[in-house]
Amino acid sequence: MSPRWMTDSPRPFLKVLVANRGEIAVRVLQAAREAGLTGVAVYSHTDSSSLHVEMAEESVLLEGQGLEETYLNIQAIIEAARSCGAEAIHPGYGFLSERADFARAVESSGLIWIGPPPEAIETMGDKISARSLMIESGVPVIPGEQIAIQEGSDHLGALASSAAKVGYPLLIKASAGGGGKGMRSVSEPKNLRTEFETAAREASAAFGDGTVYIEKLLNRARHVEIQVLCDTHGSAIHLNERDCSLQRRYQKVIEEAPSPGLTQHTRDAMGEAAVKAARSVGYVGAGTVEFLLASNGQFYFLEMNTRIQVEHPVTEMTTGIDLVQKQFEVAAGMPLGLSQSQVKLIGHSIEARIYAEDPANGFLPSIGKLEVWRQPSGPGIRVDSGVREGDSVTIEFDPMLAKLVAHAPDRESAIRRLHSALSSFVALGVRTNIEFLRNALTHQSFVSGSIDTDFLDSTDPQELTGPEPDHITLVSIASSSSRLGAGRKTSAAVDPIDDHTGYQGDPFRTLGRPFP
Repeated sequence: MSPRWMTDSPRPFLKVLVANRGEIAVRVLQAAREAGLTGVAVYSHTDSSSLHVEMAEESVLLEGQGLEETYLNIQAIIEAARSCGAEAIHPGYGFLSERADFARAVESSGLIWIGPPPEAIETMGDKISARSLMIESGVPVIPGEQIAIQEGSDHLGALASSAAKVGYPLLIKASAGGGGKGMRSVSEPKNLRTEFETAAREASAAFGDGTVYIEKLLNRARHVEIQVLCDTHGSAIHLNERDCSLQRRYQKVIEEAPSPGLTQHTRDAMGEAAVKAARSVGYVGAGTVEFLLASNGQFYFLEMNTRIQVEHPVTEMTTGIDLVQKQFEVAAGMPLGLSQSQVKLIGHSIEARIYAEDPANGFLPSIGKLEVWRQPSGPGIRVDSGVREGDSVTIEFDPMLAKLVAHAPDRESAIRRLHSALSSFVALGVRTNIEFLRNALTHQSFVSGSIDTDFLDSTDPQELTGPEPDHITLVSIASSSSRLGAGRKTSAAVDPIDDHTGYQGDPFRTLGRPFP
């Protein structure tokens, strides 16, 4: 049954292809099913038995080897959509999601692009152009130089001149891309050349563009981002903030909403600035405007992510608004149906990213078979994952296994709830960061809400890693227990924080989704 809102929409569609894999593909396909849409998966030979393929109503094989021939092959994905009769394409996050040429190719082929206009992607994808636009629009930016510095030693003079103007410490940043790639901090002039060459080389490898620029490095800053929603009818609102300050090497680890210590005045001002930024670029759909919050309370534009965010569940849990459903509606030409005054902040939500990696060994990716996979559940607990027991973790793809989200009436309860859920999460066969997350979550600096973006990188890893369990023995025990029937479900022990069981304001209930 097609959704009622689709009947009256200017650009109706009933079949959507998800140009992605893993957790985000599962998430979008589930949302499509709930909306009454037919979801189509694409997959490579490596992913032929993956969860996102299994749950899709239809699936199309992307012939070829490697990412360039499969998930990054624009023409192959468009042909896949045509071959199955899909009318729309959702890019998820990562891969082609922030490629303006992909958005243009989708629209040129007569398909509906579930994302912002290509021009918005292009402008915000170039951080130098984005900075210039924000300055013109009155959105505060971090002090820096608008000079694009190309890869190569002949540009060192321009680099040194820009660095002298900005002052040390400073940050060398890739103009293209995101995800912390192509970023290097420089504390003194003697390190400038080495860090520049490293940043440019990394940016070139990741984005095909080694262009960098320089910003002032803000010490003891928090990373706070604002979720925005815009439609094609001129409406633009924000859904409050997410605090993503707990990060390692510019990669987010734990995110939460609302941000601890953020005043209502700053929240409102930051939200207004985010909406202004979105309007300035003619934004449509769901996007995120990221800011750095200085210790003095001043905030600065960092970048805009022109896609659904990895951490979007945090906002869904504290607003009760399904962001992917809103993406569908906006792409179909429907109005938001929400005003700013209708957006409410309900309780507190925290998300932990679970990776197949070894914290005790420099967080190197861990590959192998998921011999045992047991996800926690319970009131206020949400797990978004793209894997199952028996799946193999390979070096070919991002090692994120799942996102574990806890929601409760207040921050203290949410921390306890998430910690309890992490304690009952079982993933054997590969190394994971679960113990690291538990230790980080209960660290006094996090509990007090006083962390900044430098916290993890400046903390002794021994404080957070702890002893590594004997995985071979654990797998054997789990296997034996299962054969003996010890793995059958029993009455759950009373969770010490289950005082909130049945909490009527839990937006997780309103979403009503059995997340895989």
